[in-house]
Amino acid sequence: MLIFVVQTFWLYIDDLAGKGLDFETIFKFLIYFTPKLVPIVLPLSILLASLMTFGTLAENYEFAAMKSSGISLIRGMSGLFIVHIMIGIGSYYFSNYVITAGEVKSFNLRRNLSKLKPAIAIREGVFNDLGQMSIKVKRKHGTEDRLLEEVIIHEKTDDYKNRIVIKAKKGELKSKTTDATLQLVLYDGNRYEEIKGTNYEEQRRFPHAKVHFEEYVMNIDLSKFNNVDLNEQNYTTTYRMQKVDQLKVSIDTMERDFQFQRKVFSDNFIKKNYRGQIKALDYKEPFENDSLVRANVLNFLLNSENWKISQVAEQSASDIRSIIRNLENKKKAFFIYQKAINLHKMVMLEKLTLIFSCIFLFLIGASLGAIIKKGGLGLPMVLSVIIFLSYHYIGIFAKNAAEDNSIDPSLASWISTMVLAPFAFYLTKRASADAGFINLDIITVPIQKIFSKYLGSKS
Repeated sequence: MLIFVVQTFWLYIDDLAGKGLDFETIFKFLIYFTPKLVPIVLPLSILLASLMTFGTLAENYEFAAMKSSGISLIRGMSGLFIVHIMIGIGSYYFSNYVITAGEVKSFNLRRNLSKLKPAIAIREGVFNDLGQMSIKVKRKHGTEDRLLEEVIIHEKTDDYKNRIVIKAKKGELKSKTTDATLQLVLYDGNRYEEIKGTNYEEQRRFPHAKVHFEEYVMNIDLSKFNNVDLNEQNYTTTYRMQKVDQLKVSIDTMERDFQFQRKVFSDNFIKKNYRGQIKALDYKEPFENDSLVRANVLNFLLNSENWKISQVAEQSASDIRSIIRNLENKKKAFFIYQKAINLHKMVMLEKLTLIFSCIFLFLIGASLGAIIKKGGLGLPMVLSVIIFLSYHYIGIFAKNAAEDNSIDPSLASWISTMVLAPFAFYLTKRASADAGFINLDIITVPIQKIFSKYLGSKS
């Protein structure tokens, strides 16, 4: 857990550094984030602990003593097996209650920290939000990175519209970014402002105002940005914050709405695009009266006014392009909606798969430790990391594929556990039979027979 906490701290260092945070706030952030690490840390810990423990017992011939007393390996594992079943069940309730509560706390704390002293977070090459203003710089240099190059500022007016754009070749931060007021001086640039007219004609005649400047001083009040309540919780219903019963309701609601939206779009699309716009001629053909072919193709070919062909063809091509754009936009919207549904399903199923992951990884670790007869932190650590990374990355790749609906989200959630199951039973069987990891006799014995038959001594 300590290793993953340190890794988390470095992962979110940008959200914490330079904010003037006290130790209590940083400690809260790590405590809130720690429960989310349990689904990763717990299986790895179980695997490593079982492998080291049973490897040490086998290395010291404890299993030989147990077997001489009539106690089999399965009997010796049965007590710990029951304990790990209880751990798995406990992990389900932990993920259903503690992790969801920790997600609410950590997510809202991160959101609130992002609002704190945003001037310090001015980074190169990206737009940085500064209240009603967004600023982007190409390069920072000089003392404390106060000199700026290629500055672009988008500023919103009182009606929350982005009507002001400022571009300057150079800039300089005159005050410290920790001060209540940030003074920014821009050099050699232009200020563009969209004029809000009272009518369309005025808006068309005077679209915007442009002012060139050699030096432009901006005083940005940062005091209001630092009045942030870090304990405020505005987000409580994201999919990672919901318990199993809430996720079931959300999934059912979202699937019902998704089906309804698809049906409405399908009906409207058919009504709008699959109706004959050219009046059908009255002749006998084996086509239905409202057939797309009869209404739009045959009548067009039989039309004697050929001078309209190019006009109709251009209009048709334009309509088709419009239809394709509409379909592409709707496809993206449906993809996002389906992805949200899949994420809800996978988060709900992850709480169940964690139970079986704990059990199967215990069986793999215990059996493998009994087979290799090696304890300590050497070989068991290497094997644990290899097995766990295989299990972990199989799950990650499957879940990434399930997000775009390439595979079913239920299969993606269970696939890593399904891969573990046969290995767990196979290794347990091999260990209980006091056999090796892999029986190579089926390969080596036929080869030995061939060598002895054809290359044996002649007498």
